[in-house]
Amino acid sequence: MESKPDTIKVSALHREEISATHADLLVAVRGSSLVSGDQALKKAKEVNQLVEAMTSFGLGAEAIHLQGVHIETSSGTLLKSSSATYRLRIRCEKLDQLAEMLDIVGSQKNAALERIQWKYSEDAAREQGLEAALEKAKARAGKVAAALGVKLLGVYDFMENSYDEEMPIPFQPQAAMLKSRVAATADQNLGMDIQHSKTIQVNVDIWYRVSAF
Repeated sequence: MESKPDTIKVSALHREEISATHADLLVAVRGSSLVSGDQALKKAKEVNQLVEAMTSFGLGAEAIHLQGVHIETSSGTLLKSSSATYRLRIRCEKLDQLAEMLDIVGSQKNAALERIQWKYSEDAAREQGLEAALEKAKARAGKVAAALGVKLLGVYDFMENSYDEEMPIPFQPQAAMLKSRVAATADQNLGMDIQHSKTIQVNVDIWYRVSAF
């Protein structure tokens, strides 16, 4: 059985804060009639009003998706006249338009913003974080080896992990969101967050082979 060579273990981490690059608005629209499938975007009156307002603003129709329909009936019988809640996902590619889009949602009598899903370009940030953590580990290993009077011979083992630390998003009650507008007065202010960021942390553990102690 091969014995483990002389090693020293060095740990390092790097944190990097990144801002959201785009966002998805998850919107519920209460409709007075039931329309199934993507036809709801055109034939459900309350949904179409929101779609028309968004496309008039300049948003492409492909940015609006119907995610689901919740049917409400008191008799247990499904009718075309049954009321329904339509859930939409609306993509905001340009965050400088987010305030206006939120205002459009807030201006619709039957629409409620349920939440915002923030989207990030994470791959580049993770790669940069890994490189920075490796540089820190390498520098630290050199100092430790010098203090111990040994030489670094190579890497024996390596482990890496990363995680996201996102700021908590304040809860926005749906009932309040039905009446919310971005340009709300002070007594109606719901603390709407129109820009978001999170921290990516990369950790590395490296076991360096060293000359005999």
